[in-house]
Amino acid sequence: MKKITASKFTALNPWDALDIARIPDATVRLHWTDQPYKWHINDGEEVFVVLDGAVDMHTRTNGIVKIYPLQAGDIFHARIGDEHVAHPKGQARILVIETAGSV
Repeated sequence: MKKITASKFTALNPWDALDIARIPDATVRLHWTDQPYKWHINDGEEVFVVLDGAVDMHTRTNGIVKIYPLQAGDIFHARIGDEHVAHPKGQARILVIETAGSV
Protein backbone atom coordinates (compact mmCIF):
# COMPACT_ATOMS: atom_id res chain seq x y z
CA MET A 1 0.00 0.00 0.00
CA LYS A 2 1.10 3.54 -0.66
CA LYS A 3 0.01 6.99 0.47
CA ILE A 4 0.75 9.83 -1.95
CA THR A 5 0.47 13.45 -0.89
CA ALA A 6 -0.25 15.09 -4.23
CA SER A 7 0.38 18.62 -2.95
CA LYS A 8 4.01 17.72 -2.21
CA PHE A 9 4.74 16.25 -5.66
CA THR A 10 7.08 18.23 -7.90
CA ALA A 11 9.02 17.35 -11.01
CA LEU A 12 12.03 18.50 -12.99
CA ASN A 13 10.07 19.21 -16.17
CA PRO A 14 6.51 20.22 -17.01
CA TRP A 15 4.23 17.19 -17.38
CA ASP A 16 6.70 14.81 -15.71
CA ALA A 17 4.65 12.18 -13.93
CA LEU A 18 4.64 9.74 -11.07
CA ASP A 19 3.20 6.42 -12.19
CA ILE A 20 0.80 5.36 -9.45
CA ALA A 21 -0.79 2.17 -10.74
CA ARG A 22 -1.26 0.18 -13.89
CA ILE A 23 -4.74 -1.15 -14.37
CA PRO A 24 -5.10 -3.60 -17.26
CA ASP A 25 -5.00 -1.47 -20.40
CA ALA A 26 -4.98 1.77 -18.35
CA THR A 27 -2.56 3.99 -16.46
CA VAL A 28 -3.14 6.13 -13.38
CA ARG A 29 -0.59 8.94 -13.28
CA LEU A 30 0.02 12.00 -11.14
CA HIS A 31 1.28 14.89 -13.29
CA TRP A 32 2.91 18.13 -12.21
CA THR A 33 3.05 21.04 -14.66
CA ASP A 34 3.23 24.78 -15.03
CA GLN A 35 3.03 24.74 -18.84
CA PRO A 36 0.33 23.85 -21.38
CA TYR A 37 0.36 20.36 -22.88
CA LYS A 38 -0.40 20.00 -26.61
CA TRP A 39 -3.56 19.56 -28.63
CA HIS A 40 -4.25 15.83 -28.80
CA ILE A 41 -6.86 13.14 -29.24
CA ASN A 42 -6.59 10.09 -27.00
CA ASP A 43 -6.91 6.54 -28.29
CA GLY A 44 -9.26 5.81 -25.39
CA GLU A 45 -11.18 7.64 -22.73
CA GLU A 46 -9.39 9.96 -20.28
CA VAL A 47 -10.34 11.05 -16.77
CA PHE A 48 -8.50 14.24 -15.74
CA VAL A 49 -8.74 15.26 -12.08
CA VAL A 50 -7.32 18.56 -10.86
CA LEU A 51 -5.93 17.88 -7.39
CA ASP A 52 -4.12 21.17 -6.79
CA GLY A 53 -4.13 24.45 -8.71
CA ALA A 54 -6.33 25.50 -11.61
CA VAL A 55 -6.45 24.43 -15.26
CA ASP A 56 -8.30 25.73 -18.30
CA MET A 57 -9.21 22.73 -20.45
CA HIS A 58 -9.58 23.75 -24.08
CA THR A 59 -11.62 21.52 -26.38
CA ARG A 60 -12.01 21.81 -30.14
CA THR A 61 -14.94 20.43 -32.13
CA ASN A 62 -15.38 21.27 -35.82
CA GLY A 63 -12.89 24.14 -35.40
CA ILE A 64 -14.79 25.67 -32.47
CA VAL A 65 -12.82 26.03 -29.23
CA LYS A 66 -14.56 25.88 -25.85
CA ILE A 67 -12.78 26.47 -22.53
CA TYR A 68 -13.71 24.67 -19.32
CA PRO A 69 -12.20 26.29 -16.19
CA LEU A 70 -11.22 23.57 -13.71
CA GLN A 71 -10.38 24.04 -10.01
CA ALA A 72 -9.01 21.59 -7.47
CA GLY A 73 -11.54 18.79 -7.14
CA ASP A 74 -12.96 19.21 -10.66
CA ILE A 75 -12.97 16.28 -13.09
CA PHE A 76 -12.85 16.46 -16.89
CA HIS A 77 -13.83 13.41 -18.97
CA ALA A 78 -12.61 13.15 -22.57
CA ARG A 79 -14.24 10.51 -24.73
CA ILE A 80 -12.51 8.74 -27.60
CA GLY A 81 -11.98 11.30 -30.36
CA ASP A 82 -12.33 14.41 -28.16
CA GLU A 83 -9.60 16.93 -29.10
CA HIS A 84 -8.31 18.83 -26.08
CA VAL A 85 -5.38 20.60 -24.43
CA ALA A 86 -4.80 21.56 -20.79
CA HIS A 87 -3.53 25.04 -19.87
CA PRO A 88 -2.56 25.28 -16.19
CA LYS A 89 -2.76 28.62 -14.41
CA GLY A 90 0.54 28.46 -12.53
CA GLN A 91 1.52 25.14 -10.99
CA ALA A 92 -0.97 22.30 -11.05
CA ARG A 93 -1.07 18.68 -9.97
CA ILE A 94 -3.34 16.47 -11.99
CA LEU A 95 -4.40 12.84 -11.73
CA VAL A 96 -4.89 11.31 -15.18
CA ILE A 97 -6.45 7.91 -15.79
CA GLU A 98 -6.30 6.85 -19.44
CA THR A 99 -5.71 3.99 -21.82
CA ALA A 100 -2.13 2.72 -21.51
CA GLY A 101 0.13 4.14 -24.20
CA SER A 102 -2.18 7.05 -24.93
CA VAL A 103 -0.66 10.42 -25.93
